[in-house]
Amino acid sequence: MTTFHIAPLNNDITAALQHKIDSKTKPIGSLGQLEKLALQIGRIQQTQTPALNKPTIVVFAGDHGVAHEGVSPFPQEVTYQMVFNFLQGGAAINVFTKQNGIAIKVVDAGVNFDFNQHPGLVHAKVALGTKSFLHEAAMTPAQCETAIERGAAVVKELHEQGCNVIGFGEMGIANTSAAAVIMSLLCDIPLEQCIGRGTGLDDEGLIRKKVILAESMIRHNKIEKTPLNVLSTFGGFEIAMMCGAMLQAAAAGMLILVDGFITTSALLVAAKINEQILDYCLFTHQSNEQGHSLMLAHLKAVPLLSLGMRLGEGTGAAVAYPVIQAAVSFLNEMASFESAGVSNKA
Repeated sequence: MTTFHIAPLNNDITAALQHKIDSKTKPIGSLGQLEKLALQIGRIQQTQTPALNKPTIVVFAGDHGVAHEGVSPFPQEVTYQMVFNFLQGGAAINVFTKQNGIAIKVVDAGVNFDFNQHPGLVHAKVALGTKSFLHEAAMTPAQCETAIERGAAVVKELHEQGCNVIGFGEMGIANTSAAAVIMSLLCDIPLEQCIGRGTGLDDEGLIRKKVILAESMIRHNKIEKTPLNVLSTFGGFEIAMMCGAMLQAAAAGMLILVDGFITTSALLVAAKINEQILDYCLFTHQSNEQGHSLMLAHLKAVPLLSLGMRLGEGTGAAVAYPVIQAAVSFLNEMASFESAGVSNKA
């Protein structure tokens, strides 16, 4: 297993940062969560004048064998079709990244389709989708390790190019099923509370999904519930790549923008491997997918937004990015009582 060395945040700068925030021309605490965000970003970057450089959202795509068991209303082909949509700039994530000046990178982590070379696509395919975890492990330990390493390599290259703030998105039909089981096992939460409607299952479909996932957990109930065992047994190549990408981002001291249900399941695995990663994470929104609020509570995370979104792709991270910019801007540009000649309270 690749080892990621994630440094705990140095608290030496905390008091100076808090003083700078409190000295701005406003009542103490009046910018609410923006103040906490500014403090966290300043601590991550170890500076009183943080900067957001070359923000990027990486969308990892992978297929899941369990899709063939009827756990999603959409056919597996939608995964590769949406990859083409990303590459053509037609998806929601393309719209929101363009609006907010964020670069986008699309990665084939393990889509069941052979793509030709495309300048906008990173070819990191481990296999043509995972196996169905209803019958066998989704991937081998070696495949899981490969996915983690390739995800880390994508981030390492972006960091070397000057990126210091990175978000993650995903595409993979049936990946809410994988995330629900990962969540149940790693958070020790009953499976029933982790399963949602995904891309829009009706009541009958939801019942089938619950039955399939419960049977899958029974089939694999003898596995040792380590983070990597759970990931390789039930995860997807895109989830494993995000896990490695997040660990690498934290090791490089980058800000990590955490999106919704699937992305948080990848972070959950990463945090069980090295909990220091959580100090580098900004939780951008609470997904409307059942289970996400419980997963966030398990991680003691407070999301920036709650807009009823459940699309994935990194859309929550992209939509929340202006809020993160606002936190950095007020810290860097807002006058202090002293510099503005404004009387502070007696």
